Amino acid sequence: MEAALIIFALMLLAIVGLGAYLTVKAVGAAKRGVERTVAQARRSVEDTTLRAKSFGQVGVAGALAQLRLDLRTSMRATQQALAEGAQADASLRESLGLFERLSAHGHELDGELKRLEQEPDRQRTAELLPDLRERAAKIIQAADSLRWAARDRARRFAEDDLSLLSDQIQMESGALRDWSREPVDDLAAAAAEWDAAQSAQSAQSAQSAQSAQSGQSAPSPEPEPTPRPAALNPPAPTVQYPWQQKTPRPESAG
Repeated sequence: MEAALIIFALMLLAIVGLGAYLTVKAVGAAKRGVERTVAQARRSVEDTTLRAKSFGQVGVAGALAQLRLDLRTSMRATQQALAEGAQADASLRESLGLFERLSAHGHELDGELKRLEQEPDRQRTAELLPDLRERAAKIIQAADSLRWAARDRARRFAEDDLSLLSDQIQMESGALRDWSREPVDDLAAAAAEWDAAQSAQSAQSAQSAQSAQSGQSAPSPEPEPTPRPAALNPPAPTVQYPWQQKTPRPESAG
């Protein structure tokens, strides 16, 4: 009875622990989903704000907003292209590693541009603007290079696969149009040959097994004697005539 209670308690603890683990996993997944949704919404709002600033403001503020918008757009497009390509092409994982290093520089520059948007000294910010544009141009050029290289690689693979598929379809179409030979006859002939080969192999296997059991090889059949060739000039048969027969005399009988 005590053993049954202990087993029941252990099972109850296991069920409770499993339920708690599943609950924690579900909460974590839901939390990550909410954070991902919030981050996407925040990015969308920030991009919309930057786009509005780039069009609605002039001078240093508009230039900073345009730089941030161009940088974020290029980096996001490159990240999406590499992530999608790496699922089908494992060689793009190294490119993803390079992009992560480039992303660090991109995030650093974006943060600096964001701080400069709140800088009251516009003259000092205008002096820094050429250097900021050069840095942004280098990062955008590197990101664009990775993105277009990945797209060119995917397009080249798709073209090669399409060419190979077209050649195979052409070969198959030619084979389907070759109706000079009946496939049913070919199959029947191949089946007959296969049956004959299997029969011969089975007979040979049975004979080998019988020979192995008896310990002696099967006696080979004696060759039939061949008839001797007839003489070129065979002797003519002797003919006896009636007058050549000798009649016994009466005195010899007495």
